[in-house]
Amino acid sequence: MTNIPVAVQMYTLRDESAEDFAGTLKRVADLGFDGVEFAGYGGLPVKRVRELLDELGLKAASSHVPLEDLQNDLARVIEDQKILGSNYIVCPYLLPDQRSEEDYQSLIPFLEQAGKTCREAGITLCYHNHDFELERLSDGRTALEAIFDYVNPENVQTEFDIYWLTKAGEKPVEWINRYKNRTPLVHLKDMTTDEEQFFAELGTGGVDLEAVLNIGEEAAVQWWVVEQDVSRKTPFESIEISMNYLKTKLPYLSNK
Repeated sequence: MTNIPVAVQMYTLRDESAEDFAGTLKRVADLGFDGVEFAGYGGLPVKRVRELLDELGLKAASSHVPLEDLQNDLARVIEDQKILGSNYIVCPYLLPDQRSEEDYQSLIPFLEQAGKTCREAGITLCYHNHDFELERLSDGRTALEAIFDYVNPENVQTEFDIYWLTKAGEKPVEWINRYKNRTPLVHLKDMTTDEEQFFAELGTGGVDLEAVLNIGEEAAVQWWVVEQDVSRKTPFESIEISMNYLKTKLPYLSNK
């Protein structure tokens, strides 16, 4: 089995990062994570963030960057990734007023062009889904299908979030297999089995995590990314539970 590294999405630790960004990164490293996926840099210069990563033995898996920043300041975003040593930029979320069919019609060519610019700079642009992209457009496709089917795979790749796919009634494995070799980043998340469908620590809910983990190598996944949007435990407790679960499924993590 290929040793696919594991990162944590720093949005999970947003409150902790706001108080002590460096200390939060250290605790992430101590829990055995290989890297982090950024959602901001704690107000620190990216050069200082890179120094912290190097000191702690962490890698920058990728960075979630708001669509507005991609539209208005892509050159700086790319430069930040080069400083961090990150190979991936992720468009993470569309605001409610950005989800009409007309909005997608303008988003798709933007992603195409931005992805081309990123690729030419040696960076890969990815798109991260929630459940709202699984709504159907007038041509019968889901918005998520439209994004990935109408854009050159060389220019835009995927970051499937398996919680949101499951919540939308989809099977994550089917999506990952469909876009095989286009899924460098995968968000690993679990879901409670009750009607609330709340965010759950890995291995404590009903998402078929093993099926996803088992196809990681075949699908050419480069990073597993642990994220828990909201937790009823402390965020550090949550990601420790999730990492301990992964250690039972991914033997190469057992010495971390």
